Amino acid sequence: MTTPLLPIDKIAAKLSLSPAHYESIGTYGAKLRLELLADPALPVRGKLILVTATTPTAHGEGKTVVAIGLAQGLERTGRRALVTSREPSLGPVFGLKGGAAGGGRSQVEPSQKINLHFHGDFHAITSAHNLLAALIDSHIFHGNALGLNPAQVTWPRALDMNDRALRRISVAEGQKGEGADRATGFVITAASEIMAILGLASSRADLRRRLDAIVIGVSGDGRPVTAAALGATGAMMALLADALLPNLVQTTEGVPALVHTGPFANIAHGTSSVLSQQMALRLADYVVNEAGFAADLGAEKYFDIVMPGSGIEPAAAVLVTTVQSLRGQGQGSLEAGFPNFEHHVLTLRRYGAPIVVAINRFPSDTEAELAAIVAECARLCVPCSYVEAFAKGGQGAVDLADQVVAAIAGDPAPTVRPIYGREDSPKEKIFKVATLVYGAREIELSGQAQQQLDRFAAWGFADLPVCIAKTQYSLTDDPKRLGAPTGWTLKVNDVLLSAGAGFLVAVCGNMMLMPGLPREPRALAIDMDAEGNISGV
Repeated sequence: MTTPLLPIDKIAAKLSLSPAHYESIGTYGAKLRLELLADPALPVRGKLILVTATTPTAHGEGKTVVAIGLAQGLERTGRRALVTSREPSLGPVFGLKGGAAGGGRSQVEPSQKINLHFHGDFHAITSAHNLLAALIDSHIFHGNALGLNPAQVTWPRALDMNDRALRRISVAEGQKGEGADRATGFVITAASEIMAILGLASSRADLRRRLDAIVIGVSGDGRPVTAAALGATGAMMALLADALLPNLVQTTEGVPALVHTGPFANIAHGTSSVLSQQMALRLADYVVNEAGFAADLGAEKYFDIVMPGSGIEPAAAVLVTTVQSLRGQGQGSLEAGFPNFEHHVLTLRRYGAPIVVAINRFPSDTEAELAAIVAECARLCVPCSYVEAFAKGGQGAVDLADQVVAAIAGDPAPTVRPIYGREDSPKEKIFKVATLVYGAREIELSGQAQQQLDRFAAWGFADLPVCIAKTQYSLTDDPKRLGAPTGWTLKVNDVLLSAGAGFLVAVCGNMMLMPGLPREPRALAIDMDAEGNISGV
C-alpha cells in the first residue's frame, strides 16, 4: 500500500523548522535557507552514516534504496533520521542505469520530478558553466586583453545528457582572427567543476571564492587565467543563487530527505552537498549520506576530499553488497567474488569508521548464497544485516538500523583519517590511493600527466587533494579486470586542475568525462499518457 505524500510544511514540522527556515516550491518540495546554519537553536547534534558499496554491476546494487531504507528503518525504531542524497543526472536516467531516486517502497519523493527537472538546479549549473564558456570566447573575439592562449583554454562546455558526439568539437568555425576554429568539447554536467564547487561550498562567500578561483586557461606567457580575471563571477553567482540552497523533500514513508547537487563518483567527488549535510546534522540525530559507486570511489573521495574540507567525519560506514555484485566480480562464482568484498571491507577499515555490511536481498537470491555472504562477514569479523527495503520499506531495514546504531555506540569516537596528508606531493597522493585503496603495485604517469603535475605545482596547487577519475566496474583502471587484482599498474593519462573545487583530477584508463548512450537506452521506454502520467522512469 502506497503512503500518501505529505505537504512539505508537514515534513518541515517534523524537523522543527519555522517558516523562516525554508521556501516552499510546489506542494511537496522546498529550498532550505542558509540562515538555518546560523540559528543558535539548531546546533550540530547528529551522527553521519556513510553508505557505500562493493563494486557494482551496470545496473547498480540498490545503494540508494538501502540508504533511504536505513533512514526509514531508523525512524521506525524511534530515532530522528534524515537522508542526504544526490540529485539524479539525466545521463543515467535516459541511459543504462536509470533514475537515482531509489525504488519500490524506498524512494525519495516525488520521484519522477526528482529524476527529471526537479527544482532546476542542474539547469542553473549547466547555464553558469556555459555562460563562462561564452564569456571566454567573447573575450578572445573582442581583443583578448588577458592574453589567453586560445590553444590552451581549458574550460569546456557542459550538457546534462550522455552524448558522445560532443566529446570533441571545434568552435568559432569560419571566424577570422584569434580563437578561430578552436578545439574544445563537452563534459556531462555532473562532471562540471561548477557542480563540484556547488557541492563543496559552505556559504555564499565560499561559493564566490571558489568561482573566482576557477582556472579557465593559460596566458601566452604561461600564467593561469581565472574566472575572476575575466569578471565572470557575479553573473555565475546570480545564476546559482537558488541552486546553492539544499532541497527538502521526503521518502516514501514521509521521512525528511535533503537532495542536493549531483557529482558522479567515477569522474567527480560523488556525494551530496556539504551544505545539505551541515544542515542535516543540525536537524536529525542520524544522517544517512549516500556516496556514489563502490568504496574505492565514493567512500575514498568522501574520506580524502570531502571530510578534510568540510570537517564532517562519518560515525559509521555501511557497505552495501549483493549476490549479483559478488557473482559479477567472481565471473559467475559467488565465492570467487569474495576477494572483492574483502578488499572493500579492508579499505573502509583503513579509514577508521565502524563498518556494518548491508546485504541487499533480491527475490532471485538463494538461501545458500545469502548464508555464504553471512559466513564471509563472520570470517572478516564485520556485522551484517539482510535488507529488504525495496519490497518492505523501512520495516525491511529495521535490523540494519539497530546494527548501525549499535556500531556507533560501541565506538562513539573513532579515529577517522584520510589515506594521505595534504603535505604529500600529488604523485604521492595518487600512489597512496592506487596502492592502499585500489590494490595496485605502482602508478604510471603519461608524459602529459607529468607535465601537468609539474605545471600545477609551479602554480602553487601541489597541496590539493586528488580526485581520481576511473571506471566504477573494477578496482583497476580496466573495467574488464574483475575481483581484487594485485601487481597491476594504475595508468594516469592526464591530470586536470579544478582550482575552484579544490582538487586535481587524475584521469585514468579510458575514462571519459562525457559518457555515451548504450545501444538500447532507457529513453526508448519512457513515455507520457494522455492524462500527463509519466511512465518508464
